[in-house]
Amino acid sequence: MNDTWVLVTGGTGFIAQHCILALLKSGYNVRTTVRSLAREAEVRANLKEGGAVPGDRLSFVVADLQDDRGWAEATAGCTYVLHGASPTPSGDQVREEDWIRPAVDGNLRVLRAAREAGVKRVVLTSAFGAVGAGHRSLGRPFNESDWSDLTGNVAPYQRSKTLSERAAWEFVAREGRGLELCAINPVAVMGPVLGADYSHSIRLIKQMMDGQPGCPKINSCFVDVRDVADLHVKAMTHSAAKGERFLATTGESMWMVDVARLLRERIGTAAHKVSTRVLPNWVIRWIARKNPAMRGLVPLLSVNMNSSGDKARRLLGWTPRSREDAIVATAESLIRLDLLNTSKDAAQEGPGTSSMR
Repeated sequence: MNDTWVLVTGGTGFIAQHCILALLKSGYNVRTTVRSLAREAEVRANLKEGGAVPGDRLSFVVADLQDDRGWAEATAGCTYVLHGASPTPSGDQVREEDWIRPAVDGNLRVLRAAREAGVKRVVLTSAFGAVGAGHRSLGRPFNESDWSDLTGNVAPYQRSKTLSERAAWEFVAREGRGLELCAINPVAVMGPVLGADYSHSIRLIKQMMDGQPGCPKINSCFVDVRDVADLHVKAMTHSAAKGERFLATTGESMWMVDVARLLRERIGTAAHKVSTRVLPNWVIRWIARKNPAMRGLVPLLSVNMNSSGDKARRLLGWTPRSREDAIVATAESLIRLDLLNTSKDAAQEGPGTSSMR
């Protein structure tokens, strides 16, 4: 136990809550932001599901990425900030302006408050979407030197992640006044859900388990949320993390049909609805014409999105779980918390409507 306070922004978020769990386990005190204190009980219930009852070692402050109010209070007295609050895909936000301004302005708002409060280091939760979007396959794994090519066909979410991360680096270089920054860029984040409000990547598994009619030709790497949280905590204090980006990914990338086969093999009868049928690209393009939430998948069709997590292993001693265990843990938690659709076929949602990180 120590007296160090860490701010985790966006405390209702999937990654944020696992970061809170990891920080509490490491002995830190945690403050977290929410847009409404009405959600404090939900966050505490989710943390209890994760094995923590923090009491007064966890406090809440109301703050919104699009409003200056609350951020000075949130950062006051904190040594570190883990900033993960950001717009995430909900299915109805499809215009670029719904994504980019809140993401860019939100990053800058948090960084300014952190600088003024004398915070030592901000760990920014960015995304693979700031690394690998807009490219065709490179012929090698993506790494931290890569940035998404915004001249290509890039969905609004990935565009917002790219522009907001770049804005953060530029701010620290120009106006940081000693504030340190590092960025974590997770691929598709799997692992145990803590409640009914979870990340968009988890929907990939939920939709498969609910019986979506097939698998689009989408390729992705995967990582367990517990390992993403561990990487945040390591990057928060490790001297080698200052000014660096770290891809949070484990193992080779997988095609969605291989994920489906893994679920059938490892989960057994509870995965009886999982389809191992491969959907042709033209089907996804046709659906996307009528379903705006599906349009983000089109640029990803048949593209190898393999990436390397070697840098985090080498510099920070990060040792993540396997991709298979992360995927299986996701499905098991959805079953345990009774979050799967048992009343109707989920095919109407469309195949893989989630955006990849």
